Amino acid sequence: MVDSRWTADPAPSASPRRRGAVLERAILDAALEQLSTVGWNGLTMEGVAAGAQTGKAAVYRRWPSKEDLVADALEAGLPSIQEVPDHGSVREDLLGLCRLVRDAMYSRPGFALRSVLHECDTSTAERFNSVILDGLVHPTVRLIGEVIRRGITRGEVRAGADDAYVRDVIPAMMMYRSKVCASEWSDLDLEQMIDRVMVPLLRTPGE
Repeated sequence: MVDSRWTADPAPSASPRRRGAVLERAILDAALEQLSTVGWNGLTMEGVAAGAQTGKAAVYRRWPSKEDLVADALEAGLPSIQEVPDHGSVREDLLGLCRLVRDAMYSRPGFALRSVLHECDTSTAERFNSVILDGLVHPTVRLIGEVIRRGITRGEVRAGADDAYVRDVIPAMMMYRSKVCASEWSDLDLEQMIDRVMVPLLRTPGE
């Protein structure tokens, strides 16, 4: 019988060295985590490397600056909003879309994006305009137009309501409340915005 006191524990298996897309994903995730915890001003390339359990050189080889790294992390992480279910009602469709946008804004990447916008100076924030526009604003505006056109087809929205100014109302209000007022959007807030602003805006005058 073998005395267990003298039995050697099995050697821990070495973790495989990460390369390519796997390592890049770990670095991007670490950048989002840093933004969510210490914000833009507290984020460092060293801290990201430590969070990703890699060397600082591996980060700098791929992203020469903090701005480049954060832009890619936000772009890769933001939830993609591709479609809005058709509930048969413009009000319900717009509410559904607003909830999707709110969820994106309050996801970890969305929180990180808001951290960047609140803390960056104007010139630095401009670096992230395309991330905001392409990742959140443009898809939202496109889907608002789709919802409005469905409503026109059903006869519940006035002809000509599919207008650039009308499509901008929801993202403008949501970004203003989030960035300038630093307030969250409850379900009640979303319902009141749709009922008090969007529904009257889409109706034929006199209805």
